[in-house]
Amino acid sequence: MVRSTLIVRASDALPLAASVDDEQTEQTLQEHKQQAKLIFRRITPHSEPKCSIESGRYTLHYLLADNVVFLTIADQSYPRKFAFSYLEELEKEFSLSYGPKVESVRKPYAFVGFDTFMSKTARLYRDTRAASASRGSNLDKLNDELQDVTRIMTKNIEELLQRGDSLDRMSHLSTSLRTESEKYRRAARDVNVQAMIRQYAPVGAVALILIVLLWWRFS
Repeated sequence: MVRSTLIVRASDALPLAASVDDEQTEQTLQEHKQQAKLIFRRITPHSEPKCSIESGRYTLHYLLADNVVFLTIADQSYPRKFAFSYLEELEKEFSLSYGPKVESVRKPYAFVGFDTFMSKTARLYRDTRAASASRGSNLDKLNDELQDVTRIMTKNIEELLQRGDSLDRMSHLSTSLRTESEKYRRAARDVNVQAMIRQYAPVGAVALILIVLLWWRFS
C-alpha cells in the first residue's frame, strides 16, 4: 500500500508538499524519508522521469515532471503500476492547481493544502483489491491504460547511495546496452560451441570406435 508521499522542486529539492502521516508511520519510515531526501539531491534535469528504488521492505517510486518530483514510499509488494498511476494523478492535479507558482515560491511547504487531495487519492490506491473492485472510480480506466512498467528504471538503494550509481537516462541506457551486449556474447559463445560439437563429433566417434576395436583385437 501507499505509505507516504513527498513533493519537491527538482532544481533545489525545496519541499513543496507532503502527506500528513501519523506518528507510527513517521517512526517506521524515518530512515526511508531520509533516503528520499538524498535521492532528491541526486536528481538532475537528465534523470530518468520515472524510477523505482528498492529499500528493504519498501520501494520509493518517483515521477519527475516540469521541475517537480513526486515521490511515494510504498510496500515492496505494492504493484508498480498502481504506484505510478497514483503519482500521475497527483502530478495532473498539482500542475493544474500550482504549476505556474512552482518556480516563484521561496518557503518550504508552500502548497501544504495539497495534502487534502493526496489523502483522498491515497485512500483509493491503498488497497489493491479494493482498487481493482471499485466501480465508477478512475482506477477502472487506469487498469486498461496503465503504462508499460517494465520500461521504468529500477535501482537498489545501496547501488544508488553507497556505490554512487546515477539516475541519469544515459547511465540507464549504457547499463542496458552492456546487458544486451553480454547476452549477445553469451549467445555467440553457445553457437560456437555447438558448431564445434557438430563439426568434430563425427571424428571423435570414429576415433572412439577405432580405439575400442584395437583394444578388443589386441587385448
